[in-house]
Amino acid sequence: MSLEREYECPECGHTGFWKTASMELHLGTKTKWSCNECGYGFIEINGISTAKA
Repeated sequence: MSLEREYECPECGHTGFWKTASMELHLGTKTKWSCNECGYGFIEINGISTAKA
């Protein structure tokens, strides 16, 4: 998995996110992402995201 991804930030509209943490859980891989511009962050666990829609 890459350290950077294209995703539109719901807070500022910027499209660059950096991976800030990743670990294996019994549910799958937990990954934390943070916006390059405003610092908005969200978590994904096995493809399920907590990002605002």
